[in-house]
Amino acid sequence: MDDAERNDCLLGDLITLQRGYDITKKEQSEGPYPVVSSSGPISTHIAYTDVGPGVVIGRKGTLGKAFYIKGPYWAHDTTLWVKDFKGNDRKFVFYLLKSMNLAVYDVGSSNPTLNRNHLHLLPVRAPDVDKQQRIAHILSAYDDLIEVNLRRSAILEDMARRLFDEWFVRFRYPHHEAVPLVETELGMIPDGWQIETARQALVYTGGGTPSKSEPSYWLDGDVQWFTPTDLTKSGQTFLRRSSLMITKEGLAKSSARWFPALSIMMTSRATLGVFAINTEPATTNQGFITFIPSSRTPVYFLLHMLKREFPRMEAVASGATFKEITKGALGELVFAFPPEHLAHRFEQLVTPMMEQIAIVSRQNDSLRAARDLLLPKLISGEIDVSTAEETFAEAAE
Repeated sequence: MDDAERNDCLLGDLITLQRGYDITKKEQSEGPYPVVSSSGPISTHIAYTDVGPGVVIGRKGTLGKAFYIKGPYWAHDTTLWVKDFKGNDRKFVFYLLKSMNLAVYDVGSSNPTLNRNHLHLLPVRAPDVDKQQRIAHILSAYDDLIEVNLRRSAILEDMARRLFDEWFVRFRYPHHEAVPLVETELGMIPDGWQIETARQALVYTGGGTPSKSEPSYWLDGDVQWFTPTDLTKSGQTFLRRSSLMITKEGLAKSSARWFPALSIMMTSRATLGVFAINTEPATTNQGFITFIPSSRTPVYFLLHMLKREFPRMEAVASGATFKEITKGALGELVFAFPPEHLAHRFEQLVTPMMEQIAIVSRQNDSLRAARDLLLPKLISGEIDVSTAEETFAEAAE
């Protein structure tokens, strides 16, 4: 196709999709090039199948998820990759595929699968290349700002973690020289620190799931109800909203329990050790242990302590089908707790960092929502490119 204004066409007129290449773990040698599977980059290899920049979508397993790869990469057998962009803007093609909800075109009888020949026949709307580039530029601007915010958050989180390790792992807190170390069952710790079990020193609760067969437990629910997927999908420390909500009746008729804002949710079943802080009162399903901060263990001190001690919690996980950290097993673990004034001094120092992370997290939520709202409208032509450029300027403020 030439660079004239483009309207209705088939996906196969716009691009050519190619099935990825099989490669086992044993065949891979760690290298500079990502191996991209249906769920994204999973490892690296010394060879690549495409020089990039490229676009890859999930073919088998995780269907239709689109990935933009900036450099050379290996397209795994579980993917389809764009072999020929036919002169179209690569970033635009990425956003186009991302907007198409390709998972609904599953043709697998037992395993979810996409067929490239079927996808090639899908009708699409594509503008001329100049407008493609403008659309891609707008949407990329959202993604770039989100990425900058994520890097800022990572730096702040690393600063807080380093301070925690310096004070509570290496014991180099202010005036530590005047405090001798004493021998305990946990090794050498500063004199005056208390060794107690989690059951004695911490406040924590579990979760539950209301019956899915009772609509009144779910319909028009206004109670935040987190699942492990909320945490793994977000990847953020602070979570404002759960993807699913339950009703107060559903809460009362299940083992789910309310906990206050600024509690620490830890995934404890199957997917272990993902942490997040809820910004509103909430509940969870049974895949969590949630810790409620106290005067002795303020929220950010407690978060860093739990992350640091997680390998010990993971070691007591049990289960044949999937591993689970039970509240009973957790309760028997012993931890060393510093004097309350020291935990509070740490809290004072890291609170501005964590509050900045929370602000950035809220901004990213707004940016993602605006981007996801614009994406299908820009691709379809429902919204004008100039209007979208103005919208981004407002969202970025």
